[in-house]
Amino acid sequence: MRNKFLLLVLMAASAAFVTGCANTEQKLGRGIGNMFEIVRGGEYRRTMEQTALFDGPDTAYTRGFVSGISRTIARTGVGVYEVVTCPFPSYEPVFTDYLSPEPVYPDNYKPTLMEDSMFATDGNLGFSGGDVAPIVPGSRFRIFDTH
Repeated sequence: MRNKFLLLVLMAASAAFVTGCANTEQKLGRGIGNMFEIVRGGEYRRTMEQTALFDGPDTAYTRGFVSGISRTIARTGVGVYEVVTCPFPSYEPVFTDYLSPEPVYPDNYKPTLMEDSMFATDGNLGFSGGDVAPIVPGSRFRIFDTH
């Protein structure tokens, strides 16, 4: 029993030294970002927008909707896979022939830094800007937009 426990500890320690921390960190971060795609809804919005632009508004509400849901579920599944397998190589993004490795947004919206005291120094003056409703997906109204 004691020999098996020692062997298990040695195997765990060697696995910790063999796997790199930076690659694991990147894979875990990418996986968490993809896993929360179902909450963010960027893939869904982009697919609806692109279908409306290229195929017309009638198909955006049918085929674009179904395709957006499909791509959102696929990205969420890839995120779960990357979070579960983050300690193990290979650390390159998977399923890149169908999904981009980075999060996607509709072409009519590009996110910027939040107007927060962490990023903006004008909070010391007694006012600062920011999103009016940053929790609401698609909220694009910003006060004192300086970026």
